[in-house]
Amino acid sequence: MRPVLTIWRAVPRARFYSAAAAPALRINAARLNETLHHTCQWGSAHRYGDGLTETGMNRLALTDDDMTARQWFQQTMQDLGCVVTIDQLGNMFAKKAGKAKSSAPMIAMGSHLDTQPRGGRYDGILGVLAAVEVMRTLADNNYETHFDIGVVNWTNEEGARFPISMMASGVWAGKIPLETAWNTRDISDPTKTVKSELARHNLIGSTPCSHEAYPLSAHFELHIEQSPVLQDTGRKIGVVQGAQAYKWFTVRITGRDSHTGTTPLYMRSDPLLAAAKMISRAHEVAKGHGALASTGIFKTPATSSTNTIAAEVSFSLDVRHPEDSVVATVVDEIQAAFAVIAREDGKGVRYTTTLDTDSPAVKFDRDCIRAVENAATKAVGKKGWCYLTSGAGHDSVYTSKICPTTMIFVPCKDGVSHHPEEYTSPEDCAIGTQTLLDAVVEYDLFKAKQ
Repeated sequence: MRPVLTIWRAVPRARFYSAAAAPALRINAARLNETLHHTCQWGSAHRYGDGLTETGMNRLALTDDDMTARQWFQQTMQDLGCVVTIDQLGNMFAKKAGKAKSSAPMIAMGSHLDTQPRGGRYDGILGVLAAVEVMRTLADNNYETHFDIGVVNWTNEEGARFPISMMASGVWAGKIPLETAWNTRDISDPTKTVKSELARHNLIGSTPCSHEAYPLSAHFELHIEQSPVLQDTGRKIGVVQGAQAYKWFTVRITGRDSHTGTTPLYMRSDPLLAAAKMISRAHEVAKGHGALASTGIFKTPATSSTNTIAAEVSFSLDVRHPEDSVVATVVDEIQAAFAVIAREDGKGVRYTTTLDTDSPAVKFDRDCIRAVENAATKAVGKKGWCYLTSGAGHDSVYTSKICPTTMIFVPCKDGVSHHPEEYTSPEDCAIGTQTLLDAVVEYDLFKAKQ
């Protein structure tokens, strides 16, 4: 199923907001498009067409391809006069000083350069490359912001290789312990950890991974919508109000391996049969509450055989809904159902459930949202945008717990994401990037007047 996204109606703002007169700055759409696809050479995979850019991506966090993209990012930002700081988890903060020489933390534009193993060219990548284009446009026009401004490349947002999503922004926000992140193992090669791969690439910086060590004044993130609402409603920009809640679990089920032809049903302890029932039942429970329950990883032992009942299996479980209380209810009902299923067949099975990620629902900052509203209206008119709530997790979920945050969504074809054919047109990438530019410039002017 596609992510659940809710269109919100405008609500009165209790706080007075005065839109500052932002200058007429225009991004270079051709440069943005060229740069985006240039950086996709590092991790290009899963060709689906004959065109030069008709491939997906496989640039997992802290791989050699990720490191090459990071080196490009660092050099590009330094060429623009930014100071690049790398923290203990490899987060990259590129900062350009503002004309006020203020001690206030920088206004940031952030996203991620890592992808899914069968991902596309836009999820996360567009957010970072759009921010780079914003910085280039400011430099082209010799425009100095009042406060420091910059770009953040967050480490391991996807959680595909190291299974904690939004990992490094979560540590930065103080919601995930650093040691937990460092010790997270590669899902395919448990001999490798986040810390060992950071060390291999010399990415364990001297700056602590903490909002106290490297604070931000605000965080804006441009992202593809990953759902078809904008496309289906003919809108060009989604002004994101917040993100729905979700929890990730790993379920491990233990039974006993035995011969499939000689072991009668009443004597079996079959973890794979139990897992199949659990996955199906989780979907039914979630559906009954208008929520989502999904499994993306299923593992059996390397010694599995056609005529042998598996001794142990494990699977992932992802539960989502816009309301925290509904997620909690769904999880409770799923756990009760699992307990019943574990006793149903033969001698039953044993199982454990581990919580890997807990991301409560969030609401974004009203002043940041208002800056995006004004920028979107400037770019596409009042009828060209709508309010949305994100069905997916993003680094902005964690930054919103510490500093004013919002997101900007642009359409993606048929709502497809986490897939090689994920696609956002050059025009829509440019509109989103222009909206990002105008929003951060207006927000900077607004804060300067306070």
